[in-house]
Amino acid sequence: MTNKVKDKAGRVPAADPFGTADFERIFHPRRIVVAGVSSEGFSYGGALLKSLQAMGFEGEILPVNPRGGTFSGLPVFPSVEEIPGSVDFAVIAVAAKAVPAVLEVCRLKGAAGAEIMSSGFSETGTPEGKALENEIREIAARGIRVIGPNCFGIYCPRSGLTYLPNPDLPRESGPVAFLSQSGGMASDFANAGKWMGLRFSKTVSYGNGADLREAELLRYFREDGETGVIALYIEGVGDGDAFFRELRAAARKKPVVVLKGGLSEAGGRSVASHTASMGGSGRIWRSILRQAGAVQVEDMTEMAEACLAFSLLPKRAVRGISVTGGGGALGIAACDAAESMGIAVPPLGDGVRKEVLALLPRSGASAANPIDVANPYTPPETLKRILGIAAREDGIDLQIMVFLLHHFKHIALTEGKPIAEVVPCAAFADSMADVVRETGKPVCIVLPNTKRGIEDLDIVALHARARQAFLERGLPVFDEIRNALRAVGHMNRYYGGKEGNP
Repeated sequence: MTNKVKDKAGRVPAADPFGTADFERIFHPRRIVVAGVSSEGFSYGGALLKSLQAMGFEGEILPVNPRGGTFSGLPVFPSVEEIPGSVDFAVIAVAAKAVPAVLEVCRLKGAAGAEIMSSGFSETGTPEGKALENEIREIAARGIRVIGPNCFGIYCPRSGLTYLPNPDLPRESGPVAFLSQSGGMASDFANAGKWMGLRFSKTVSYGNGADLREAELLRYFREDGETGVIALYIEGVGDGDAFFRELRAAARKKPVVVLKGGLSEAGGRSVASHTASMGGSGRIWRSILRQAGAVQVEDMTEMAEACLAFSLLPKRAVRGISVTGGGGALGIAACDAAESMGIAVPPLGDGVRKEVLALLPRSGASAANPIDVANPYTPPETLKRILGIAAREDGIDLQIMVFLLHHFKHIALTEGKPIAEVVPCAAFADSMADVVRETGKPVCIVLPNTKRGIEDLDIVALHARARQAFLERGLPVFDEIRNALRAVGHMNRYYGGKEGNP
């Protein structure tokens, strides 16, 4: 074991804080070791291996267990040493005390990196756990990059790497990268993104962060050509100066959306026992993130919606919007929310208002902005014409279309048809996509639903199908007007301070 100078906390620092990781082999391995599979009962290694197979990982999977045999159709090697040839990456899910020895052999086998799923290290707060984590650092310093311990590892759609237990995440790549100290948050965010419309370039659950962690990964994603938006869940950082430097550099190039856990006193105590990190005060963190130019959010939904807006909307600030839908109260709520976000809802000019009014019912409708169509059953072609006319206003940079699809249940019951046959989801989606293409101004879709009981599962399913139809046409979808405007507000704070943007 090499002699390393320890820091004040008794930890051995990583050999090189930046620049030595072979990220291509880490994110796109051709030969991957899975140490810790078991044919008897549940094992994390075995579950991860089956998840890789379900994802369609195209490389070679090399399971390891001292008993040998076979597992999930693959021959099991009694040890990593007995695997012929070199390997690219390793998943280690063995008992904590056995991890250093397995990691060292993987290094000798030429692995560029390893993710250590096992727990029982510094997060325990025990001398034994801290000593084991220092052993991991020492081995990493000799030439293998480590993700973890106490983590869920990597989800990379293009290569087929996935978290545990996520065998059904999309293989379609997208622009969002995600870094998370929490494995549970990493899994939840990837699954939420699946139905909300996010697609990922690469994501990393790094747990205790004994070696690779937030600063170096931020630097990598800043330069990664597949990544357009970086999302980050952090509980604490290893090197505050390096983190701030890399966060600011990344935010100058790409939007960085940050969810900071542990800002409350109780949350800070939980952070210390979760990933052995120091949380810090909320006031300090808000200041740091603001100075770095990052976007701070308060929960996972807000993080996902901000990433959705950054992914699908034009890269510029939004000064004014139009809002179209049925119901005066929704329009008032939109105006109130927009004002709180610093977004204008300008009145339509006389000529535009007259053209819109000619398309609306004689009673109950309004051609001001917001535009109240009064009838939730307004045909797709009419909605297309309304938004096309409103888009001519110079003060409108983005349009919000609110669909009250649950009202179609009345027609479905009257006609004795399933609601899915009554609502023209594809036609609605096509009409909104046509507006974007013909006017050059983006459209956000809002799909509020007040019917979510067990007797309305058909409506819940309808909303899921409608969301998919809009997303397939590149239109961001939100559940509530306030959520949509909050996401746009995040875009304004990011792009509004950048040269060349309004």
